[in-house]
Amino acid sequence: MPTYPFLQADAFTDRPLGGNPCAIVFDCPDLAPETMLAVAREMNLSETAFVWRKPGGTFRARYFTPAEEIPLAGHPTIATVFALVETGRLSLPGDYLKMPLELRDGPIEVEIFARHGRVDRVVMAQRKPQFLRTYSPTQVLPVFGLDPAGLLPGTIVQTVSTGTPQLFAALRDLETLRRAAVDQARYAVLRGKGDFFSTHLFCLQGFERGQTFARHFALLPDIIEDPFTGSASGGMGAYLWHYGLIEQPSFLAEQGHWLGRPGIGSVEVVGPPDDIQTVKVGGGAVTVLRGELTL
Repeated sequence: MPTYPFLQADAFTDRPLGGNPCAIVFDCPDLAPETMLAVAREMNLSETAFVWRKPGGTFRARYFTPAEEIPLAGHPTIATVFALVETGRLSLPGDYLKMPLELRDGPIEVEIFARHGRVDRVVMAQRKPQFLRTYSPTQVLPVFGLDPAGLLPGTIVQTVSTGTPQLFAALRDLETLRRAAVDQARYAVLRGKGDFFSTHLFCLQGFERGQTFARHFALLPDIIEDPFTGSASGGMGAYLWHYGLIEQPSFLAEQGHWLGRPGIGSVEVVGPPDDIQTVKVGGGAVTVLRGELTL
């Protein structure tokens, strides 16, 4: 039976059992997509990453939720790059390294910041933001058990993509965000008619030391609520900067505390509000599990 080494890491945290867990399967270019999807269902995490070295020394990664492959994701990128260093597959020449990571829709740039040979933070550059469809608050907020008046005044509900399209809604405050509870049947209808993969509800209040706090919802068989969503943190940053809701293009985003998995990530928007070039999202990671996958 073929075997594949794997590691599970928690991303966007500096301590085990926080942030968002990701399983990373190594050295697996021979795995068929349907097998990767089956493994992701077996792991039953928000995403499972599959990574291998390409000729020339670069790395190729694919990300699967329990339901499907997705083109770009934040916490699997942070976890995967961390895991490549942790397992010795990627060597650091010092305390900083910039490298490409090949994803489904092409390469992204990744930066690694290290201390004494150990990864301190991984930063990914997401794709140029696309501002897509807008929605009425009456279409969206009741799906999450909220009154449309819970939307932050003067804001719109819109799909933004920095690699994966996600629906964004800025809420009035933490208490409104806390009350959100997704109705899966109504959400399936909304998503089926929409242009987004998942939904990011957030407010301009931090939980501990961030400037934003968010909750991220998906549709079964995916995980209903994601502990920390790096790709959506990037899209959220683009949304906030584009619409003038933040004074500075960099901030700390928090997520997952109400799930018992507190996470924090840095967000830096690059470019003017009307011509954002990329959003950089970064965070730490820790190893929680090592093993061997037998298929």
